[in-house]
Amino acid sequence: MKKNIAVLAGDGIGPEVMNEAIKVLDAIAEKFDHKFIYEHALVGGAAFDIFRNHFPKETEEKCRKADAILFGSVGGPVDKMTDVKWKNCEVLSILALRKRFDFNINLRPVQLYENLWHRCILKDEILKDGVDILCIRELNGGIYFGEHKTEEKNGKKTAYDTMVYGEESIEKIAHVAFKAAMKRKKKVSSVDKANILDCSKLWREVVEKVAQEYPECELEHVLVDNMAMQVLKRPGSFDVILCSNMFGDIISDEISVFSGSLGMLPSASLNSDGFGMYEPSGGSAQDIAGKNIANPIAQILSAAMMLKHSFEMNKEYDCIVNAVKQTLADGCFTKDISGKHPSVSTQIMGDAIIKFIIN
Repeated sequence: MKKNIAVLAGDGIGPEVMNEAIKVLDAIAEKFDHKFIYEHALVGGAAFDIFRNHFPKETEEKCRKADAILFGSVGGPVDKMTDVKWKNCEVLSILALRKRFDFNINLRPVQLYENLWHRCILKDEILKDGVDILCIRELNGGIYFGEHKTEEKNGKKTAYDTMVYGEESIEKIAHVAFKAAMKRKKKVSSVDKANILDCSKLWREVVEKVAQEYPECELEHVLVDNMAMQVLKRPGSFDVILCSNMFGDIISDEISVFSGSLGMLPSASLNSDGFGMYEPSGGSAQDIAGKNIANPIAQILSAAMMLKHSFEMNKEYDCIVNAVKQTLADGCFTKDISGKHPSVSTQIMGDAIIKFIIN
């Protein structure tokens, strides 16, 4: 099978971890007789250096012609965020991409591998049932995309942010959640604030209606403040967590620490046509860029998600995931997940995963 992939490595550690993901994809292509054509394009600060634009038209065109987008990371050093090159970099690049391609579905799986229990912040007795959660977040609605306004009255400022949700957008994301749950443990935990917010009351009403089409699935409603506590107390009881945009942003970041490191967390952003962008959940990590110590697993697993969700290459996806598990079981850890164990470089981690793919 032949597929065209737009590769946007971006800034910081992006190019380093992307190199390892490409190596893994090449190994998969050889093993399963595929051909992946990579169209490299600039984004973020890397694009600004050349085009004075964080998301240039040249990059957009390559993305439009591709079968999927493999994204790295964008953003500058913390002490340079107000520099022209880095100011609003994320808004003008990654958020612009989401808006341009109407990515309205975000999938963020969080799994704690057995060999990384030593890196999880939770106590062993809480982890007895393991952690394997898929957070599904509505991505282009809610308060982030409502009206934002600040006005002054009698010398005092007042700010407004409007949350808006329509029945149709809730239906779409709810169907995604239930379909995903049907392939997992058949349980959906829907997060809202229905005791206060009208948007959440509608959210709950629509989710309950959609749930009737999936009678095999269990549905529970959890208020967002309670979810922030329950997911810490009983992470093993959750399967698919369904969230609106803002609640999903918060809850997915909270549960991300369960995996032991942001370097372990992939994600996918999809639109209603199935077109997708795949990226690590972490940032550009400029403080370790160029040191060859970044964890490439999140980028590699993002590439694996691309194979599964955009290309329907399930065996290839399983091959990569199993190779990652075997690599960790073999005691191969980058610095962020090594703890008291010896650590390996970014490149050695990539090579170790490839070894289990080709054998």
